[in-house]
Amino acid sequence: MAVVTRECEIETRGFSDVHDITPMVTNFVKKLPFSEGAVTIFVPGSTAGVTTIEFESGVIEDLKGAFERLIPPTIEYRHDQRWGDGNGFSHIRSAICKASLTVPFVANRPATGTWQQIVLIDFDNRKRHRRFILQAIG
Repeated sequence: MAVVTRECEIETRGFSDVHDITPMVTNFVKKLPFSEGAVTIFVPGSTAGVTTIEFESGVIEDLKGAFERLIPPTIEYRHDQRWGDGNGFSHIRSAICKASLTVPFVANRPATGTWQQIVLIDFDNRKRHRRFILQAIG
């Protein structure tokens, strides 16, 4: 068994900004010295998340709308009372979405579905320089 780790970076706008990172994951997996295993995508921090969706404008807007309805930024959060940074909603959204995702790969390709992309969502209330870690085991 072998482990390979790589760090990646992207610029985000916050407020449920969705980024398709599938090409970065695919490129990483394609260059691995082993052809089968699992890749974990992990975003350090407590105001972003990683998941899969169909990366299509309608689905992206539906997802953003769902987060707005379920975890609105306009209600009172104790985090905001304590820290005054106004991003309590982003912490809750991140906790629900999760900070990592593991995807199997076969023949040096992620085993995602035809319309399934890997996305990083920045929930914070400001733009950020985000880094995420790819770690493959095979």
